[in-house]
Order: sequence, then C-alpha cells, then structure tokens
Amino acid sequence: MKLLVATEFPPNASGGGPAVVRQMLKDWPAENLFWWSCLPETDGRFGQRVREHRCAAIPAKLYPQRKFTTLKSALLENVWSPGAANHLRRTLCELRPDAVWVIPHNWSIPPLHAAVTGTKSPCHVSLHDYVDVHDNPRRFGAERCVRLAWQADALYAGAATADAISQEMADDLQQRTGKAAAAIIRFGVESAELDALAATASTAPLNEIRIAYAGSILVEQEFALFVAALRRLREVNRRPIRLRFFGANAFAAAPWFDPAWMSVIGNLPEAELRAELRQCHWGFSPMALADADPRYNRFSFPTKFIAYLAAGLPVITLGHPESSVMKMAARYDVGCSTSAADVATLAAQLQSALAVAAPAERHGPEIIRCARVEFDAAAMRGKLYECFRQAAARRP
Repeated sequence: MKLLVATEFPPNASGGGPAVVRQMLKDWPAENLFWWSCLPETDGRFGQRVREHRCAAIPAKLYPQRKFTTLKSALLENVWSPGAANHLRRTLCELRPDAVWVIPHNWSIPPLHAAVTGTKSPCHVSLHDYVDVHDNPRRFGAERCVRLAWQADALYAGAATADAISQEMADDLQQRTGKAAAAIIRFGVESAELDALAATASTAPLNEIRIAYAGSILVEQEFALFVAALRRLREVNRRPIRLRFFGANAFAAAPWFDPAWMSVIGNLPEAELRAELRQCHWGFSPMALADADPRYNRFSFPTKFIAYLAAGLPVITLGHPESSVMKMAARYDVGCSTSAADVATLAAQLQSALAVAAPAERHGPEIIRCARVEFDAAAMRGKLYECFRQAAARRP
C-alpha cells in the first residue's frame, strides 16, 4: 500500500523520534513510501529512502529557539500554519495514500490538526512526546502549548488506530481521550541483535571504564551531577574512567567538559553507532530527579536506553522514581539504577557498580530478557503494519 508519513522532521533527521520511525519502516518498500514534513532534508546519512518528500518548510530564522520566541511562535501559528495545512491537504489529494502515519511533533501539530482532523483520511497516529514539556512552554508560550497539546490529543482520539511510546503514556491518553492504544511502539532491538546478545563478546578494553552517552542532554543539572560524581571517582579509581558522547550536540562547549577524559564521536548512522557502543562498558540514561516536568518524566521513554540494550551494554539509570525509565530499570536488573541527588551518594553507588569487572556478563541475562519482552523490534513492526492495514481499510 502507499504510505504517507506526516510529521515535523524529514526522513533522515537525527534524534530518537526519527530513529524510531526509520526502524519501523525498515521493511517498507521505498517506492510505496511518501513523506510530508515541516523541516527540510539536510543530511542523508541515515539512508532512509522515500519515493517523494514534500516539505512545507518553516523558515529557519522563524523557528523559535532563543530570540523573539513569542513573536516567532505567533507568526508560525497564525501565518505559516494555515499555509502549511493547505500544503498538506494538496499533498493528500494528489498522492491519495492508502494510509497516513501521523506523528504530531512540535510545529507539525497545527497543520496536521487542521488538515487531518474530521477528514476521511485513513490515519494512524503515534505519540512520542507531549508538546508541553521541556522548555517549550517558555519558547512557544504557555497558552499556545496548551492549544497544541489539545490538538495533538484530538489527532490521537480521532485516528483510525493509534499508539504511544510507553504504557504509562498509553494509559494517560486513554484516561483523557477515551481511546485505547493499539500498541506500544518505540525504538526496538532487532531479531538478529537479540540472537547476537547472548553470543557476542564485548569488544570494550579491559584497562579502562568507558561510559557512553547517546543523544541530546535534556536534563542538564542531572548530567552535571553525574559528571561531578565521576570526577570524584576518577581520583580514587584504579582504572581510568572515560565518557564518550554520540550525537550532534555541542558537548565540548559545556562548562563541565574535560577533553582529558571525555571524547565526542559525533552523529552516526544506527549501525555505526551500535558498533561504537559495543566498545563501551556502560550506557548512561538520565531523566530529571525532580518531578517538575511530569508530562515528560512519566510518559516519554528515552531511545538511548534501548540503544544501549541493543548493543549489550548495562545501563546507569538516574532519575525520579516515578519516571518511565526508572520504572523499567526497576523491573529488570539491567545495570545501576539510582535517584541519588548529591555527589557523595551518587559517587558511592557508582563506585560499587563500576567495580564489577565484566558488567555486560553480569547483567547480560536481564538485558536479553528486557530486550525480548519490552523492545522486540520485529514484533512492534508487525503490530504497526497491522494498524496501517486497519487504517487503510477505512478509506472511502
């Protein structure tokens, strides 16, 4: 069938959400895959091919990042968004896809809501994050974020089928919208990777401790706390501790960055990232220790946690006990899980965990069990494709 993906980001964008989408589309023929986005394609390194990509591009200087965010957000909502909605309507009319995969993300939400809600377009909706999280209320405006969140909920409730990124989010959405998620769809571990986890020996060097961090730093205070605890351990630990960063962020510009024991590998395609992660001993997955941003803390799920498991890495999980990732870490002994909020306590807990000579072997059985039960990519892909078929069956 002809599938149209409609979201903010282009096919080869970096980040956790785009990685989920590309993985789920692994078996979809490129000649039957179409894409609509608000941001243009700038880098094809991830290798996602589509038959046609149409873009109602947000002008780069208009995206509300740091300066004049209130004015820019008002222009996007009131001037750019109606034109983008018309662009999407024309795309739907001209391409006539059998099914539309709608992923409401940030500024794609207003045109998606205007063009899709109440129409006969056969849509499946995936929610990866709520829009009113992180710094968005300040950047976009608190009242505007409330409107965008309501529009995303309306897209979810009105879809033929829908999924969420975590069970916690699915339960929250059902309580508020009345619609049950057909599946939990998130980044997964492929069948070959599941089989290899038990057989592949770690390639990480034994003379040092390498800790990987993949993706953006969304909780800066918690990350600074972690670095301070590692710095204290480096003074007493017999084996050197090193941090390796993977992603497009300017990690080296952070005030805590120390090139003597930190290195930036950069933004890599998934296969290369996996190979690099296997040369580490641990992965680090933090969320906020406070619960000031509960819509993110409790309902979103970091892709990095799953990427570490797929590489066979035990995970150091730091966060509020009620956060989704901490609840997952409590169900499976996949590494070190802590809510320590001071340097001394965190350093002591990390010292105990990092003292294990072969952490991948120690936590390996639970890493495999967690990956198979919670993150089976092939099983999730099958459920998603069935949702697309159900949506397509409703096409007039």
